[in-house]
Amino acid sequence: MEQWLVWLIIVILLTLIEIATINLTTIWFVVSGIVALITSLFIDNYILQFGIFVILGVILLITTKPFLTKFIKEHKVKTNIDRIIGMTGIVTEKIGKNEDGEVKVDGKRWTAYADEKIKKDELVKVLEIKGVKIKVEKEGNK
Repeated sequence: MEQWLVWLIIVILLTLIEIATINLTTIWFVVSGIVALITSLFIDNYILQFGIFVILGVILLITTKPFLTKFIKEHKVKTNIDRIIGMTGIVTEKIGKNEDGEVKVDGKRWTAYADEKIKKDELVKVLEIKGVKIKVEKEGNK
């Protein structure tokens, strides 16, 4: 079997894996596989081609993954639910230190928890959303 054909098959398989996972796991080796494929057209040494494939793949992984991971996280689109973070709500059922309560925010009732006891009818600020619960603190706390 021709060496370029082997590299083409490797590139296709790695591309399919990347498409299936969407986690930037094999994209670096897809690129290095393409370079190894091009190299195989000019150099008939499989060990050298494999060395280029591995070394280039690792270099690309180390140098570009942190940047791309940060870029992807920064461009995460917020959902409509995320917009309540930072909003003020009112406690409709008291919140205990280790006991869930209920808060009304933006016209909707949420199961809520906090790091402190909060009485009914107190104003709270939404800190975060975890699943179907929101974490709150008393309004004015820093």
